Amino acid sequence: MKTKVALVTGGSRRIGAEITRTFHRAGYNIILHYNKSTDAAHALQAELNKARPNSVYLLSLDLVKCDRWDSLEDQCLKPWGRLDVLVNNASTFYPTPITRLDNDSWDDLIGSNLKAPLFLSHALAPCLREFAGSIINMCDIHGDRPLKNYAIYSIAKAGLAMMTRSLAKELAPEIRVNGIAPGAILWPEQQAEVSDGTRATIIRQIPLKRQGAPEDVAGAALFLARDAPYVNGQILSIDGGRSLS
Repeated sequence: MKTKVALVTGGSRRIGAEITRTFHRAGYNIILHYNKSTDAAHALQAELNKARPNSVYLLSLDLVKCDRWDSLEDQCLKPWGRLDVLVNNASTFYPTPITRLDNDSWDDLIGSNLKAPLFLSHALAPCLREFAGSIINMCDIHGDRPLKNYAIYSIAKAGLAMMTRSLAKELAPEIRVNGIAPGAILWPEQQAEVSDGTRATIIRQIPLKRQGAPEDVAGAALFLARDAPYVNGQILSIDGGRSLS
């Protein structure tokens, strides 16, 4: 079995779906993880299996509440007997002003953005090691430059950046670990969270003077997985130069 396999968490919608399509076009078989987006996951599986039969396997799992990490390796090896890439893309994102902090928000945002990638990496390291695989973590420029009113999210992404560098040391030389820090790629689905004026201000801060696209992030993920065998412990900003401001 020589076809490589990539697990993409949160891979049925938005940037995750584009990462899934990009790896699939590159010849990877896909383990497509989803939680609540059942319809989107099944639709994407049908789309990609039509292009290449039996190339997408669905994995339904609540990563925040998961208590069966030990069984995850067997689940991922079940369809094709190997795993080459783990893309930790699943995330939650919403504001938590200091006046509205609560335990549930902490558990949800830290759980999805930091705990899940760490425990997934731990659970799947043995099979990734066997195939000299790689881990790609979806970080954020706000892990370095905090976003106002998003303290917990920013803390989680800062932790994910440190996790990326820490595991790059710990899992080498068999497994490479890198991250991607997107900038303005897709606006939040809750349109009211980002006004037209705020969007215009953000675009003005970007040296390239335009919003990015999911394809930009997906292409970077494929590069790190397939074309960068000597890149380890790096976080690649896909932000049009915004982090220079």
